[in-house]
Amino acid sequence: MTYSLSIRRKLKVAGFTLIEVLLALSVFALAGVALLSTSDTHFSSLNHIENNMVAQWVASNQLVEATLDEQWPPKNKKGNVDLAGRQWHWQQKVEATTDKEMRSITIEVRSDEKASLALASLTTFVAKENR
Repeated sequence: MTYSLSIRRKLKVAGFTLIEVLLALSVFALAGVALLSTSDTHFSSLNHIENNMVAQWVASNQLVEATLDEQWPPKNKKGNVDLAGRQWHWQQKVEATTDKEMRSITIEVRSDEKASLALASLTTFVAKENR
């Protein structure tokens, strides 16, 4: 009888119960969901940062072109640029300043032409004597 009792004790201690296994699986499942959520947020943030950076490049390039243009006064313009495998829509807005010999040029860049908010916006001032 003592022999069979020691075998029973060894068998009970040898494995996990079904409840313990299910609890461990649920902990790992929750950890996996948290990890996936964190990585999704990370990749979304990286995508947003990349879009803003490329839009800033487009705005900067268009601003340089506007300052090099010899036409006075500068005109409002808009166009499309292909950069980083995407098409970007830019718009040049020219405004008069209190000085008649100077204009303000603002370049706004959007990923979609119909988007209400610009991803990037840069402003500079140009003087007539530099033209």
